[in-house]
This record gives sequence, structure tokens and C-alpha cells, in this order.
Amino acid sequence: MGAMLKRGLLALLLMGLAGCGNALYYMRALSGHAQLLNAQRPLDEVLADPALSAQTRTRLESLRAARNFASRELGLPDNDSYRRYADLGRPYAVWNVVATPPYSMKPKQWCFIFVGCINYRGYYQRKQAEAYADRLRAQGLDVQVAGARAYSTLGWSADPLLNTMLYRSEARRVGIIFHELAHQQLFIKGDTTFNESFATVVEQEGVRRWFLAEGKPARYQAYREERKRDVRFKQMLLRTRKKLERLYRQKIDKKHMQKEKTRIFSELKQTFARLKKSQSAFSVYDRWMAQDLNNAHLALVAIYYEDVPALMHLLKAKQGDLPAFYRAAAKLAHEDPQKRRILLRQWAKNKP
Repeated sequence: MGAMLKRGLLALLLMGLAGCGNALYYMRALSGHAQLLNAQRPLDEVLADPALSAQTRTRLESLRAARNFASRELGLPDNDSYRRYADLGRPYAVWNVVATPPYSMKPKQWCFIFVGCINYRGYYQRKQAEAYADRLRAQGLDVQVAGARAYSTLGWSADPLLNTMLYRSEARRVGIIFHELAHQQLFIKGDTTFNESFATVVEQEGVRRWFLAEGKPARYQAYREERKRDVRFKQMLLRTRKKLERLYRQKIDKKHMQKEKTRIFSELKQTFARLKKSQSAFSVYDRWMAQDLNNAHLALVAIYYEDVPALMHLLKAKQGDLPAFYRAAAKLAHEDPQKRRILLRQWAKNKP
């Protein structure tokens, strides 16, 4: 379920707010990003290193080809991003903190100059993320700390490939390149759901074209099956989220509400157990489901998918012409946020 947040923090948000209370946070964040940049090496130099493992070499060569494919075939930015490599010596690039009130699904927001308000706050060290999460828990909030494998600086600096991006799955490896470059192609300040949905559409279409170009239809079919499974899992979580939202709208005492909240999360785990029993492939979510789940785990469950049907419709309306799709989607950046929501709902219903 780290996939919910795997794209993670946008680095330039770290230069957002001023103020003594946040000074240490920004200093640590800027230091963390600087360390990441200092660790990078030109990809060709890395690949020429005889000490590089065969597995890492194969994956980096594939990512180098995918990076070129992204600009040549998908019309994504042709710049220095993902042409260098950094081994961070850790499993995630950053750790993101998500928090909600105990009886609300509305996530706490942090606002920054470059990206507007977003629903998570990132840290380069897990212990710092956990310390901040503990402070939020002490305030009575539901909290989640989730590792993120990559983030985008939106083209303000050249983002490197990271060891955290070397998924076992080829589809996920190349997909993350397409997804992160899509953020550089188009980013609407303050609209996390649109931004992640747009990047998800570009990622899915990019992976489809990549496997067709590589002559790997079987791998593309496996990717489609993986996506179907992921969608089914997310739908289960969304149904639970809706149950909680209905509960929190009720005017009942907190003791009864907490009892019902506990019951609904218990019911989620039971539903998952039945799902896994019928289809063992769902065991890939075991680790995530084993957590002590709370509102924060479900707060952002829809951000990567909510606008996907609408934007898929827009891509289809443009006959699969990606540059035309980018231009049409970019027009939404100039729309009033409320009008943008209306247009996206119309497109989701296949209304041009």
C-alpha cells in the first residue's frame, strides 16, 4: 500500500513557508535533498563500473532505454532528469506523514509556495518522520508514516534515478519514470488529485506503449492483471472509507462512534482475509493490511485514481495523441478549481 504515496514529496515545497517554528524542518529537508544530489553519478559511469551487480546493471539499462523512450515516444520533457543514478543505501527516498482527525477522513494539509497545499509532509529520515508523527498522535490525530520511493522537483533540478526505484517488476520500473516526468509535463498547484491522476494516466499509457514497442505482449498482459487486482483492492478500501464517512456524519456520542469505527476496520480485515482466500495473489497486500489501520491509511486512497476515468476519456477523445492530450489537460490549469471539478465529472461520464 506504499504505492498510495510512493511518488512522495515534491522537493521544492521544502522552500515554501518561512518562520522560526519550521526553520529546522526546512534545514533538514534541504540538507537531505542536497545529500541525494551529491550521491548521484552519471548513468554511463555507473554502468561502466565493473563492481556493479548484474541485476542492477540490467535494470539500469532498461531504465535508460525507458528514459529515452519517454521523450522520444511519449512527448515527455527531454532534460537531464533520470540520466544520473544515486544509491541512497535505504529502501525509500523519503517518508511521508499523513494525519486526520479521529472522526474525519479529511487529511491535515501543509501549504507551500511552489506546490500549494498538499496532504502530507515528508522527511528524508524515518526517525524524524516518526518523531513528528508521535507529536501529531499526542494531539489526538490518526497518523500514518509511509515510505516513498521517488519524488519530483517538477523540473527545477535534474532528478536522478534512485536505488529505491529499482522495482522487481519491469512495468513498475519504467512506469515510475513516465509518472515522474508527467509531473514535470503538467502540474496544477494545489490539486493533488488531478496531478496524481494525470501522471497515472501517462504512466499507464506509457507502459502499454513500452511493452508493445519492446514486443512483450505477455508482460503487458501481466501488468494489466496486476492493475485489475490493484483496482479491486483500492475499491475495497474506498468502500470502507465511505462507511466511515457515513459514520462520522452521524450525531452520536464519541464512545459509540469509536466502537463503530473499530468494528468497521475489523470488518475490512475480515473482508480482505476472504478475498485473499479466494485469490492468493492478493497476499501482496499482507504487510500493509497487517498494520494497525486508522483514518490516515485511507485518507489518500483515491488521489491516484479519482480523476483517471475522466482523463482516460480525454486521451481517447484525442485519439491517443499524447501532445494533444497534454495541451487539453493543461487548459484545466487555468480553470477555476470548482469548474475543473465539474468538467472532470462530465468527462468521467463520457460527456465531452
